[in-house]
Amino acid sequence: MSDRQTLVITGALGHIGSALIRALPARLPVDLVLIDDLSTQRYASLFDLPPGCRFHEADVTRDPLEPLFEGADAVVHLAAITDAPRSFERREETERVNLGGTRRVAAAAAKVGAGLIFPSSTSVYGTQAAVVDEDCAPEELAPQSPYAEIKLVEERELAAMASRDGLRHVVCRFGTIFGFSPGMRFHTAVNKFCWQATFGTPLTVWRTALDQKRPYLDLRDAVAAVAHIVERRLFDGRVYNVLTANHTVRDVVEAIRATVPELKVELVDARIMNQLSYDVSDARIRATGFTPRGDLTTGVGETLRRLAAAGGRPR
Repeated sequence: MSDRQTLVITGALGHIGSALIRALPARLPVDLVLIDDLSTQRYASLFDLPPGCRFHEADVTRDPLEPLFEGADAVVHLAAITDAPRSFERREETERVNLGGTRRVAAAAAKVGAGLIFPSSTSVYGTQAAVVDEDCAPEELAPQSPYAEIKLVEERELAAMASRDGLRHVVCRFGTIFGFSPGMRFHTAVNKFCWQATFGTPLTVWRTALDQKRPYLDLRDAVAAVAHIVERRLFDGRVYNVLTANHTVRDVVEAIRATVPELKVELVDARIMNQLSYDVSDARIRATGFTPRGDLTTGVGETLRRLAAAGGRPR
C-alpha cells in the first residue's frame, strides 16, 4: 500500500483550513481535495497553494459529495458556522448548516470508506470540576451556546453512524483557536482582542471571565494534531481534547500586552459566559504520541505584528 494519501478538506478556505492546506503537504505525502462554498468570500486563501491541491466550489449541505470523496483516505470536516456568540440569534441556521452538513459529510465518508476527522469544541464542557476530561459525567457536558449544543449532538450522531454504518471517525474537541492564517477571521476571543489592540480600541473583556481558566489551541498545534491523526490513521471512534494550554483571560490580555504595552481594557457583560472555571485535560491524545508545541505569547505576537503592517500600533 502506498504511503501517499488523498485527503478531502471541507471548509478548506477558513481560519483552520487555510493553514492546514498549506502545512499538510510539507508534513505528509498527501494530495488534497479542497471544498468550500465561498460563502465567506475568502478567495485569497487559494493563492500560492502547494502542488497537489484541487479546489471545488461546493456546499456540503446540498451538493453531491460522494463523487468528490471517491478515492479519499480521510475527510477533515471543517465546513461550519463557527461564530458561537451569534449562534444565539442564528440557532436554526447554525443547526441546518452544522448538523445538516455533518450528517451528509459523514454519510458520504462512510459510503466511500474514508476516515472522518471531526473538529468539535471544548465549549461543550460546563463543569464545576477543577479538571475535566473526555470521560466526564454527562452533567459536566453543559454547553453554553447553541453552537456548542449542536457540536455535542453532532458528536453523538457520529457515534451512532459508526455503529450503524461502519463510519470510521475521530472527534477532536479543539480549544479556542489563536494564530495567523490567510483565511482567519476576528470573531473568536483571542483574534478579536488582537484586532482591537492593534487599532487602538480598548479590549472588551467579559466581566465574569477575567480569571476563569479555559483551553486555548495554537493553530499550529491544530494542524499538527490533524497530521498526527492522518499519519497514524487514528480513526478509533474516540473523543480527544486538543489544546495547547489552559489559560485565563488575564493570561491572554498579558500576552497581548507583551507586544502592545499601552493596551487598554474595558470590562463588559456577555450572555455566553458562565461562572465556572476549569482545566481541560489533553492526556488522552498525548498518550498517542502527540505533544503540542505552541505558545500563547508567540502566537498572538505573530498576529499582532502582521496586523501592524496595516498601520496598527505594534511594531
